[in-house]
Amino acid sequence: MSPLAPLARRAKQLIRYGAVSAVATTVSLVVLGVLVATNSATPGWANVIATGVGTVPSFELNRRWVWGKTDRRSVLTEIAPFAVLSFAGLLLSTIAVSAAAHWSERAGYSGIIRTVAVECANVVAFGSLWIAQFFILDRVLFRRRVNATSVAATVSRAA
Repeated sequence: MSPLAPLARRAKQLIRYGAVSAVATTVSLVVLGVLVATNSATPGWANVIATGVGTVPSFELNRRWVWGKTDRRSVLTEIAPFAVLSFAGLLLSTIAVSAAAHWSERAGYSGIIRTVAVECANVVAFGSLWIAQFFILDRVLFRRRVNATSVAATVSRAA
């Protein structure tokens, strides 16, 4: 195996992680924008709804496409911790979204300006957690469990 193979594999994984983030962010921002622009929900509640909707494709695509896990999902070791990560992002982004909406309203902005300010706040909040989430997913949540048989096979091939 080439010494660059692990680096190439990691680069491919990071590209996929970025693509999943783009999909989940697009889904969330569309929902957020529609709810805020139509005044169907307050910006804070719109953010809660949008984050909930975007979390579903984020979990599934990260689990399957980025980390290649196809076995049964574990509520305790995968779904619940992923939900906690999403909740942390939701909390931070809701504070940012609410602050952006409040600022927009205080400055006399409405309509598209208010919606853009709210969406920018959402992206900045989630973007600030993006790298940390990658390492948590990689090292904790979706890490590959090594069993004794695969270690013995690897050692015997190397010898």
